[in-house]
Amino acid sequence: MKLQRKNRRVLALGAFAVSGALALTACGSDDTSSGSDSSASSSTAASSIKCDDAKGQLLADGSSAQKNAIDAWVKQFTQACGVQINYKGSGSGAGITAFNQGQVAFAGSDSALKPEEVTASKSVCTGGQAIDLPMVGGPIAVGFNVSGVDKLTLNASVIAKIFNGKITNWNDPAIAALNSGVKLPDLKIQAFHRSDESGTTDNFTKYLIATAKSDFPYTGGKAWQAKGGQSASGSSGVAQQVKQTNGAIGYFELSYAKDGINAASLDTGASAPVEATVDNATKAIGEATVVGTGSDLALKLNYATKADGAYPMVLVTYEIACDKGNKADTLPATKAFLRYIASEDGQKVLAENDYAPIPADIIAKVRTTIEGLS
Repeated sequence: MKLQRKNRRVLALGAFAVSGALALTACGSDDTSSGSDSSASSSTAASSIKCDDAKGQLLADGSSAQKNAIDAWVKQFTQACGVQINYKGSGSGAGITAFNQGQVAFAGSDSALKPEEVTASKSVCTGGQAIDLPMVGGPIAVGFNVSGVDKLTLNASVIAKIFNGKITNWNDPAIAALNSGVKLPDLKIQAFHRSDESGTTDNFTKYLIATAKSDFPYTGGKAWQAKGGQSASGSSGVAQQVKQTNGAIGYFELSYAKDGINAASLDTGASAPVEATVDNATKAIGEATVVGTGSDLALKLNYATKADGAYPMVLVTYEIACDKGNKADTLPATKAFLRYIASEDGQKVLAENDYAPIPADIIAKVRTTIEGLS
């Protein structure tokens, strides 16, 4: 599965390669490779993007979990429309703060807006308010780096105890019981969590609270609450720490589980442990229901599903935008970009980059809502 993910990423990078003059260094990409096949694919995809009156540049910030998807989308959109997009990926909390301070055209958050955040947005969205547009799905990988161990199965209770400092060694009997035949080393566990406010943390802890509350006695939220462990900023920061530390474990979006990081399977109570894959995450997200009102499309996820093949430790990233009162100079570009990423072509980019597309009935509502932004 790891090799398949790596192959898909190689193919995706080739499909989205553009000329150096169009690459955006602000998005942190240094990929300047090109070729006749990739150029043709890129041109075909870009030609399907409807630019309308999009121009200038957009500033955006938020979820680091969707950063790899945003980077791929930006390459295509910039090639088609010439609009530069600087998406910082500083984390969901930072993104919502920046949005409500009027610093960015849209934000990304792995958690739906809280009532107080919607209230604050009304000072920026003249005559309107911020809404949640579910755009990116995907599994939260429990990534580990343990010498000699390539495959690992964990359940919610064990994960909760590891991140709550109750299980501290890799050969703990609770881990061994889930991994018959796996030689677990006598090695200290180094658990890494997010230092910044993060929707990834929010969804990760929601899963633990829903399935192992007695082992993870916290209220949850974007800020990490458990004691102990080590921290790093952003999904990329946590992944980097796991990659360079033998005995490490952390949580981040699946696209960060690569180059020496393996993703654990989950024992959910289904007939077999479930791997962290796009298809398995999509199956779990398919059980979500829309709980937002009006044009808001916030979802309620079923973290406790035991359906075969459903990986329930998932997140959905929302793009946060004003339903009314968007700034006149950024509205055309904002709508054009959101329209593209919600389109069939845009959603195809997700699966090619280890993300899960939003279910068809939900993304259809997103497309309708985007056309009404003003």
